[in-house]
Amino acid sequence: MFDLATLWFVLIAVALLAYAVLDGFDLGVGILFPLGRSDEERDRMMNSIAPVWDGNETWLVLGGGGLFAAFPLAYSVLLTALYAPVIGMLLALILRGVAFEFRFRAERFKRYWDWAFTGGSTLAAILQGVMVGALVQGVRVENRAYAGGWFDWLSPFSLLCGLALVTGYALLGACWLVIKLDGALEERMRKLQEPLGAATILAIALVSFGTLLVNDTIRERWLGAGTLLFLWIIPIATALLAVAFYRAVRAQRTLTPFLLALGLFGAAFAGLAGSLFPYLIPPRISYREAANPDISLAFLLVGAAILLPVILGYTAYGYWIFRGKVRAGEGYH
Repeated sequence: MFDLATLWFVLIAVALLAYAVLDGFDLGVGILFPLGRSDEERDRMMNSIAPVWDGNETWLVLGGGGLFAAFPLAYSVLLTALYAPVIGMLLALILRGVAFEFRFRAERFKRYWDWAFTGGSTLAAILQGVMVGALVQGVRVENRAYAGGWFDWLSPFSLLCGLALVTGYALLGACWLVIKLDGALEERMRKLQEPLGAATILAIALVSFGTLLVNDTIRERWLGAGTLLFLWIIPIATALLAVAFYRAVRAQRTLTPFLLALGLFGAAFAGLAGSLFPYLIPPRISYREAANPDISLAFLLVGAAILLPVILGYTAYGYWIFRGKVRAGEGYH
């Protein structure tokens, strides 16, 4: 039955997916930042995301804030279980933001801020993947409270998820830079699309296989006698997107590989949602159990109905205003 709890579940899922794909490509630019061979090339790489990077992080605030407001039980358990990686991710994002601003003003220590930008971007990506992996492998809950240890989030599977997300973000970053840059730097990013695409598809396959090993409930959902056959649309769609991506890359398309890479992220997210639904905290607490009363969800929905169109509007307007290639000497100063 579709109700307010389900609506908020969908809204938060959409916000998190929007964050992953939008902030994903600018984190990817940070991961690829050392490949800039001069200050001028690195300036252009950074200027390609300067108008949009902070707006992209709005979706993380919306997802986290929505989880706190709509599903406070899930928020309290997950924040306790993932306290260390959450704090680490936030510090990495702060370092990245500070490096972004200081780099353009620094003279003697510019190279250090370059590495801070790369380090903050890479660490944030790794920890985001680690948190996804920790959620998939399950969270220990007793009496509606977290009952695990300080380092339960750290495992070979969660680290695999962290590396997979770094690879995927790097692919998005390379595809974005092909759209926004020209010259030799654009050509180098084009050459990265194919190997990064292969690495991302391999990472999706490894994480999918690992998920079946670490979570019995998910394995039963996909492979058991009661398997929901429609779920297999997701891996089929992923394979078709992978083929289309390689055809677009080899045809030297500019925008299409980026859109298809976003599609790969969407398919991976759909696989994650299909594996975990209806649990916010697998394998014990569903989103309905974690939800606030309907009267609270309805009140929150009024604010969301006002804010979401505003966020979508200024995001679309920002991308439209700053469309086109970033030339040498243009951009943020």
